[in-house]
Amino acid sequence: MKELRFRLILIAGFIALSLYLLYPTYKDYQNNKEVSKQLESLQAEIQKNTPSITNAELKDLISSKKDSILTNNPEYRSAREKRVKLGLDLQGGMYLVMEVNTAKLLEKLAKDPDQQFKEILKESETESKLSDENVVSILSRKMREKGIRMSRYFGSIREDDATIEARLLEQEADAVTRAIEIIRNRVDQYGVSEPSIQKQGARRIIIELPGVAREEEAKRLLQGRALLEFKLVKEADFAIPIMNRIDEILAATQKDSTLIETAKKDTTNEKLTEEQFAKEHPFFSVARLIDPQGRIPDAFVKESDKEKINNYLQREDVRKVLPDNIEFLYDAKPEVGPEGEKYFRMYMVNKNAELTGGVIVDALANIDPTTSAPEVTMQMNAEGAREWARITGANIDKRCAIVLDGVVYSAPVIQTKIPTGSSRITGSANLDEAKLLEIVLKAGALPAPVDILEERTIGPSLGQDSVNQGFTSASLGYLIVAIFMLFYYKRSGVFADFALSVTILLLLGVLAGFGATLTLPGIAGIVLTMGMAVDANVIIFERIREELSTGKTVKAAVDSGFKLSYSAIFDSNITTFFTGLILYQFGSGPVQGFALTLMIGLATSLFSQLVLVRVLFDFMLNKGYKINIG
Repeated sequence: MKELRFRLILIAGFIALSLYLLYPTYKDYQNNKEVSKQLESLQAEIQKNTPSITNAELKDLISSKKDSILTNNPEYRSAREKRVKLGLDLQGGMYLVMEVNTAKLLEKLAKDPDQQFKEILKESETESKLSDENVVSILSRKMREKGIRMSRYFGSIREDDATIEARLLEQEADAVTRAIEIIRNRVDQYGVSEPSIQKQGARRIIIELPGVAREEEAKRLLQGRALLEFKLVKEADFAIPIMNRIDEILAATQKDSTLIETAKKDTTNEKLTEEQFAKEHPFFSVARLIDPQGRIPDAFVKESDKEKINNYLQREDVRKVLPDNIEFLYDAKPEVGPEGEKYFRMYMVNKNAELTGGVIVDALANIDPTTSAPEVTMQMNAEGAREWARITGANIDKRCAIVLDGVVYSAPVIQTKIPTGSSRITGSANLDEAKLLEIVLKAGALPAPVDILEERTIGPSLGQDSVNQGFTSASLGYLIVAIFMLFYYKRSGVFADFALSVTILLLLGVLAGFGATLTLPGIAGIVLTMGMAVDANVIIFERIREELSTGKTVKAAVDSGFKLSYSAIFDSNITTFFTGLILYQFGSGPVQGFALTLMIGLATSLFSQLVLVRVLFDFMLNKGYKINIG
């Protein structure tokens, strides 16, 4: 027995390690059962207390509660992080193909982009979608064809086109890399377990988010640019005359002569019908001043009228009266009128920001204890705090709009100088939305917008069906193989079945230990591994039979059977392993999942068949037990 001691310790150690690595998976399964029971009780209680709740609302509430329980409990979270990771096809979630919009990046990098540049850039972007050539190369080529130097819009006049193009290509590649890191950071903070974020080609990013149920929320998180700006809101004595002039220009195009009253008068004049008012005051008929006396220049715009207002402001004659340093922005959240119509508040603000979100070093979503409304508090760095103190000190009693990605979240009045660099963003609908805003601010701004090219959502029920079917197929495959080995090879078949069980245990332990992801094709790889595992035993057992038929003793036949089988076993397994390696290297998604489990299965099966089964035979021979090969 001494010669078996090392191998027995090695086998016991591997089995114990695998069980240790798989324990979090078992624990997570038990936790999910416990949480499901809690949610069933909660669902019954909600339906009893709120009979009017819809199925969709109930589903969202239960899903949110489940996420909260699994995320906030440290024990649950720890087990979930260490369990065997399941792929998108086994637990449901989102699959997204996103592309970094490098055309927008180039537009942002360009100095003084004119209409000619925008037209060339648009042509380049359109052409890039029909070929493999990148936007930078196409833009450079088109500018050369038109006799325009790249230095007209990029770099310095002393640089040649090749130098500028090389730098832009580098910035394009860097933008994609930064986008991947920012998206990964946001996903990690959001709490998605086992995400997969990979670069594909030059500009595309493949994202898999297993277990994500709120699709729109996830898309907002991934696409949010996080361009945070602080802009001063224009005062009434500046804004009203400009809005008045816009109204006059628009009205002049509808009638030959007009007498326009100032916007400070009540815009709901009872002497005019709505139709007459719309003709005489086309601008104020869609942008209704909040204060008819003109003390506050903000206006309410119906959701259905936003496009009309935007078209008015883009007119050439209107743009001539608009100062270059102002713009109109809308509130992030609408107010709902008595008839269910949504109204957005419109502000006139400085086009140039007083301060940007680059100075934000920390953000935290919480509930305001005085109003019970969700808010996000921000802390600026030293430079930002100094600038913020200067800005607030110079603009007391004026409003400052907090603008995120082009929409106003709040426009508080600066009541006093703020020396600490601490600020708040209000206006979020709920704490979940405030949490998303916190994540986006902390993770940083995307260097360029990202567009969703492809989107697929797999429901959790479909994923559970895949798990059940995969488990059934694997169990059935194991049962058929085990029964065949047992009846055909008798006691030796028992050794093979035990080794097969250890092979699957070690395979799953390796998956858990290295954080690999188990997919549906991976389960197919496990089923194939079962056949490959007993194939080695079949070769060994048949060889032992041949040696016994020559008149050798059982011990000599076993020694020869194992020794003479090694070459065939190693040849078949090595060639299969290299095939799996090629599939993993050049395949993607499901193919990689299949190849990974197949390669791990081959390694663990070789250990089980050549070490474990040999130890069992040697143990039986040392104890003098009869060995039956069938």
